[in-house]
Amino acid sequence: MAVQVDAKQGYSAENLVPTKSWGQRISAIIPHLILIPYSLLALFPLFIIIVNSLKDRRDLFRTPYIPPLWFSFEDGFHFVYIFSSSGYQQVFERANVLLYFGNSIVVTSAALFLILLTGSMISFALSEYSFWGSRFLALYMALGIMIPIRLGTVSLIGIVRFLGLYNSLPALILVYAASGLPIAVFVLTEYMRQVPMELKDAARVDGASEYRILFTLVMPVIRPALATVLVFNMLPIWNGLWFPLTLAPNEKVRTVTLGLSAFAGQYKTDWTALLAALTLAMIPVLILYGIFSRQFISGLTRGAVK
Repeated sequence: MAVQVDAKQGYSAENLVPTKSWGQRISAIIPHLILIPYSLLALFPLFIIIVNSLKDRRDLFRTPYIPPLWFSFEDGFHFVYIFSSSGYQQVFERANVLLYFGNSIVVTSAALFLILLTGSMISFALSEYSFWGSRFLALYMALGIMIPIRLGTVSLIGIVRFLGLYNSLPALILVYAASGLPIAVFVLTEYMRQVPMELKDAARVDGASEYRILFTLVMPVIRPALATVLVFNMLPIWNGLWFPLTLAPNEKVRTVTLGLSAFAGQYKTDWTALLAALTLAMIPVLILYGIFSRQFISGLTRGAVK
């Protein structure tokens, strides 16, 4: 028997799907009309950096807002071509770019691994067990978010020198792991508390250890939170300049940010090389965000929905 549904009631007679009124459609379009100009404004600096990195110094200051390849209707239709790779050539000739990128990849990967590993274990303990000092430990981790780690630079230099790690990559790895641990514990603890207790109790009944419950049951469930922690910590580690400058200034252990900052001088700046260096430094961050963007957005909005 066919079911007849009046379209005036807000439903389609074919598939019982509610139809949207013009007011609902307009209210759905308005946020996009606001966010699209904001997105263009936020992406404009990236556009300027990438476009001007493909020009020489003369064209950079003469046409800073025009791409290196565009078309013109003056004296008939024709293409205008001002592409130049001189900036990238200077970057690879004057700096050991591959070494800098390798050091940054090692430091960032190792620090993120330590942050996710230790952060997930601490968060699981805080969310799962109630023990003496648990509140103090949670407060101690929260203080790490509120107090900048740069305030302890002098003490960190002394500790690093005492351990014999000055001018080495392990010094940067340990410092960045310590700086990213508080935000990781803060985010992961709240997510782990939302994992149903029935799942963990069922795993315990089957004989699973606490480590197995954490790594095979809890962590796959909180993947959006892990992606959020990953992106939040990856950006300051990859773009960090303060600790590479103070703890590892040697040429052999320079990160990409410190190594490519040599193109910005006090009295003279090679803008084409500097913009090319910035473009190269942005590529890993853009790739990471493209891979984890869905998980990152889900991690940011899930708590608000809850």
